[in-house]
Amino acid sequence: MQKTNRKIIGLLGGVASGKSTVAAELAKLGCAVIDADVIAKQLLGDEDIKKQIRHTFGSEVFDDQGRIDKKKLAQKAFENTETVKAINAIIHPPVLLKIEELISRYQLQPVEAIVLDVPLLAEVGWDTKCDKLIFIECDSRTRLKRAQKRGIFDENELKKRENFQISLDKKQKMANYIIENNNLSMLIDQIRELFPALVS
Repeated sequence: MQKTNRKIIGLLGGVASGKSTVAAELAKLGCAVIDADVIAKQLLGDEDIKKQIRHTFGSEVFDDQGRIDKKKLAQKAFENTETVKAINAIIHPPVLLKIEELISRYQLQPVEAIVLDVPLLAEVGWDTKCDKLIFIECDSRTRLKRAQKRGIFDENELKKRENFQISLDKKQKMANYIIENNNLSMLIDQIRELFPALVS
């Protein structure tokens, strides 16, 4: 008999804490993963979105081919509270609309659960749409190393971004489950152990 009303699992954690790693492991166990970063990247190619970004942040966030330079845009977008609000006002509504569509689609498919890998899940109020919330605990040194390896930013940039987010302490308190991600094999063990409770 086909399962209906699949659980929606939200992932919480700091920048580079390993939310995507957890999502990938849950996908291996039969979950559908909705990755907001992938959706946002696709939207950056949309002409209407590009027009809004050019109007708000100027031509300097574009390359010579007229594509958005994500690094330059991030630097401008995370300058202060107003610029963060501006980028969120452009990107969040279409991203959230697409997530809604995907949730409806996955509810009709034979998946174990639906995982939301959404960087600002709590900040946009989407924690309330989740049946279960997992907080990924990871020490700041490890997170910084991961962020640098991915060529994202240095320590100041990491702190700057997190200043515009709900504190990690608050996110941890919101969560139903806390898992540690300082060691991959231990992380996988924790996910497998937790999995029956997540999907029930």
